[in-house]
Amino acid sequence: MGRFLAIDYGTKRTGLAVTDPLKIIATALDTVETSTLLTYLKNYFQKEVIDEVVIGLPKRLNNTDSETAPAVRSFIEKFKTTFPIPITTIDERFTSSIAQQAMLTGGMKKKDRQTKGNVDKISAVLILQDFLTMRG
Repeated sequence: MGRFLAIDYGTKRTGLAVTDPLKIIATALDTVETSTLLTYLKNYFQKEVIDEVVIGLPKRLNNTDSETAPAVRSFIEKFKTTFPIPITTIDERFTSSIAQQAMLTGGMKKKDRQTKGNVDKISAVLILQDFLTMRG
């Protein structure tokens, strides 16, 4: 039985989250430099079975693509030509600010909150959690 993997794609860093094998709990996996993302995923997919990938698509309040959406769409095309895994995109509006708030509320130390990779991982968890909730 495979897992779901969420990708919070960024032009510099990308946050990753994954479910447990029963697809119930979303957990932070890693933050990787975007330039090494495809290689990281290739290695990860050799170790883990992934049934579906969920990619956050950044939108504006008026539901149009944000300025980073073209980079995300370009990555999705590269992903599709590299891996035979189904992809679902999900609106990721506000995930970074919600992640920041979650770190603050959760009592994370200021130094750890300022580590950008932590925000990326938590944002990926939020994307995955939204996907799990939508699936019912």
